[in-house]
Amino acid sequence: MADNVDVLIASGSIPEYAHPGDAGADLTAAETVLLPPGSRATVSTGVTIALPDGYVAFVVPRSGLAAKHGITIVNSPGTVDAGYRGEIRVTMLNTDAEHPFTIEVGDRIAQLIIMPVSRAIFVPVQRLPGSHRGEGGFGSTGLRASEISGNTGTGVTP
Repeated sequence: MADNVDVLIASGSIPEYAHPGDAGADLTAAETVLLPPGSRATVSTGVTIALPDGYVAFVVPRSGLAAKHGITIVNSPGTVDAGYRGEIRVTMLNTDAEHPFTIEVGDRIAQLIIMPVSRAIFVPVQRLPGSHRGEGGFGSTGLRASEISGNTGTGVTP
């Protein structure tokens, strides 16, 4: 089991874990907001926290809102640094092209994940060491052999 960490909180609403073992604690809306199709809005949670040094909080979408209503978070994951003392607000996006979505006070709109964080010491070098993956980027591990060689099977060479 992971260690618990004390996070100071000054708000009327305290994030709660829905189930034992959950990684994310639910953040709730502190205001009512209408999201027309394709629109976004920054929603108040009323939550302010003080993380200990060496920790970070990530604000991530709730899968149920995304799957059932097309509601997600624009800047996911949102990063809350240990030194930040302002309100945690969530920029929500309605990806549904036809239906508006109303966020009511108390609705669970996001999850807050608290994690330890390491600080990097960046070491300049002339060349990076090799790796198995190399410079393969987006989609490079999901391609079929024929796509990697340039033969897509369509008769057209990319």
